[in-house]
Amino acid sequence: MFLISLLSSASLSSAALAQNAAQNKPPVEIGPVTVTPSTPKPALAVSPGNQKPRTARRATTRRPTALIAAKPINQPTSDTTPLNTAPVTGVSSRLGISARETPATVEVISQQTMQDRGIRTTTDVAKAAVGVTGGDAPGAPAIFSMRGFSGDQLTTLYNGIPIGPSTMTGRPMDVAGLQQVEIIKGPDSLVAGLGATGGAVNYVTKAPHTGPIVNEAFTSYDSFNGYRAGYGSGGSTLINGLDYRFDISHFNDKSFIDDSYSKLSNVSGQLNYRVNDSLKVWGAAEYKQDKDRFYWGTPIVPANGAGIVPTNGIVSGTWSNYYLGGGTSVPATIDARTLTTNYNVLDNHSGANELWLRSGFQWDITNDISLKSQVYGYDAHRHWFNNEISSFDQTVGGLAGAQSIYRERLALDHAQRLYGNITDLTVNSSIGGMDNRFVATVAASNNQFNVSQDTLFGNDYVDLLNPDRGLYGNRSDEKIYTRVNTASLSFEDRLKLTSTFALIGGIRFEDIKLDRTRFDPSGVLESAKGYPFSTTFNPITGRIGYTWDIASGVML
Repeated sequence: MFLISLLSSASLSSAALAQNAAQNKPPVEIGPVTVTPSTPKPALAVSPGNQKPRTARRATTRRPTALIAAKPINQPTSDTTPLNTAPVTGVSSRLGISARETPATVEVISQQTMQDRGIRTTTDVAKAAVGVTGGDAPGAPAIFSMRGFSGDQLTTLYNGIPIGPSTMTGRPMDVAGLQQVEIIKGPDSLVAGLGATGGAVNYVTKAPHTGPIVNEAFTSYDSFNGYRAGYGSGGSTLINGLDYRFDISHFNDKSFIDDSYSKLSNVSGQLNYRVNDSLKVWGAAEYKQDKDRFYWGTPIVPANGAGIVPTNGIVSGTWSNYYLGGGTSVPATIDARTLTTNYNVLDNHSGANELWLRSGFQWDITNDISLKSQVYGYDAHRHWFNNEISSFDQTVGGLAGAQSIYRERLALDHAQRLYGNITDLTVNSSIGGMDNRFVATVAASNNQFNVSQDTLFGNDYVDLLNPDRGLYGNRSDEKIYTRVNTASLSFEDRLKLTSTFALIGGIRFEDIKLDRTRFDPSGVLESAKGYPFSTTFNPITGRIGYTWDIASGVML
């Protein structure tokens, strides 16, 4: 793989231009600097990518040149932060504490880690996390597995927002526009809500920083003739208090399987505006698209079949024609002549178009009280149009005189619209001389999920070695309409009994209302199957734990 990376920075201020000119001057020694620290302001919880710039200054160590580049005040720091001390924004807790300070197993994968390890997609992120695996199953791409849980037992969030069951909403995504990925391994219903039995994964997009404009560009090309390219830019504008971030990327991933690929495109942007020292407002938008021709599998065949050329090291065990209900178990293999064969229909396609609109504010009411809120809207359209079953058959009604592949087709379309709000009130206080932080969160959302699903399940047979792939054919769709209204109220608190020992607890109350109706392909309500129906759920989730710094660098 060939990789070219370009990085440049520019400032719109005249001071920055003067600094550039000063680079050609001889080094100048800097005398010692004495800094008297002021009493630090208690840290407040912050929303994803919306940290308020701090005004505190740090003394810099002496350097061999007079030109010292000041780090932007609220430049994201997760890229250089030691493991488990990076801030966590959307899983495990809303207290605004780090992964290390959380009484749970939390891991933060920074953008720098993704670059260092060659991670290109959100599915690849699993490679950088301990005890986590990921996969792009064509019917449910971009799903994770950890601690024996997978699929819908893990919740996927986007900037702290749950969007629905991961097996239905998960899509492959390029990581170029992400600041970090946060993973909690274990229950997270207190923060993520329904479906977080085994854990949660939160994608955090890049956010504006205050300081000189920084531009980034990258490109790569691989031996399968795939390529990836992107550009990002962010910093302060000419308007006082207005910072921006913009990212665009495209990824064309080609497979060694005939006629299969994945094309990922992403455009995102965010504006932060500091109204005054205590109030910041922001707005963000993102559009994502993926176009895929998925690989749905190579048939397993009997190793003793006539003319079969067995392969080694791919599959083992025994084979029987279980899908078609017959046959005797015999040693299994993959026919070497079919390793790159695609049995999908010629007009197959899968993909999604997703649009995010988000806006909010952060208001430091006092030094110890902060209010932040995020309102969001999400619109997604996903589709699958494939042959999804390919089963070897040589005895049960296949092509006369030929080794055959039995195929079944399925078409499915999603139209999802989600909107809602998350508001947090954070209070820092002292109880009996002990530091205490309290967060109250109110959240509400409306999720409309419409499905059109083909009921014909068209099937046919094609030759093992020379499949006449053909076209999908007609479809006859039933319609399923689902609406989920969710409201929740949660409380969290951390009390530091000593400087090294803290108690952390929380409770969440939730009201979930589900409405669903269903129509057959002719548009008739399927009342005989119990539609329409409605139901409500009122789960209560609680958690209590502690953290104890038993030694330098060791947290229990």
